Amino acid sequence: MHMPSSHRPILAGGLVAGTLDLVYICTLWGAKGVAPIRILHSIASGWVGREAVIAGGMHTALLGLVSHYAIATCMAAAYWCAARRLPALARRPFAYGPLYGVVLYVAMNHVVVPLSAAGPAAPMPAWMVASHLAAHMFLVGTTIAWFAHRATNLRCAMAAAP
Repeated sequence: MHMPSSHRPILAGGLVAGTLDLVYICTLWGAKGVAPIRILHSIASGWVGREAVIAGGMHTALLGLVSHYAIATCMAAAYWCAARRLPALARRPFAYGPLYGVVLYVAMNHVVVPLSAAGPAAPMPAWMVASHLAAHMFLVGTTIAWFAHRATNLRCAMAAAP
């Protein structure tokens, strides 16, 4: 089965950015004694609420894992679509990727999560806000932008080849 070329950077960007984000958050909270399953439960709470998530055990952890990667892939798809209309987004991933990460951080933390079944998150200390923002800028936004850049460069190189 042949995958359309536009799907590759979207899937790769979503998978790599999603993985980097999970490694970051599991490392941060793991240092505080929080198990990775609790992180996945936290993600799933957006669908089922904070009270129901623990009772779901591994099922809700799996829901959280699938949701996390689906969201990351949607983020990559949105950037890819924007980069097709605004080629500078693909040409300059290290300039626009961090900006995209800021947009994603704001959208997730001030729109998506508060409107989900999880409800508004508890206030975080400034160092944690800065850490999460930096992770979104450099692990998520820049990674997604880099995959769009790489795919665009490969497409241009293939078109220019004799």
